[in-house]
Amino acid sequence: MSTVELTRFRVAPDREADLLRARPAMLADFRADRTGFVDARLVRLPDGQWLDIVTWNSHEDFAASRAKGANLPGIGAFFAAISEVVSAEEGVEHDGDNP
Repeated sequence: MSTVELTRFRVAPDREADLLRARPAMLADFRADRTGFVDARLVRLPDGQWLDIVTWNSHEDFAASRAKGANLPGIGAFFAAISEVVSAEEGVEHDGDNP
């Protein structure tokens, strides 16, 4: 079963363009440097909030990625556009799996 990272954050209105410009390089850095990275979806929410839904092959892959932090320029630029992390959660995907 895959591990899903759910991170809700705020971006100041004047930094939204920076966030969106940095996204492709962040994803490229994840693909190149993060073992077990499957995919990511970015969702704009009301009130300047965003939700990043990232799928990993395993909890261990997610933990290793967190330990690396913003180690590459594309990741750093994306993180720099975030003004506040509202919440960060980890779950296990069960779509199509038996309970």
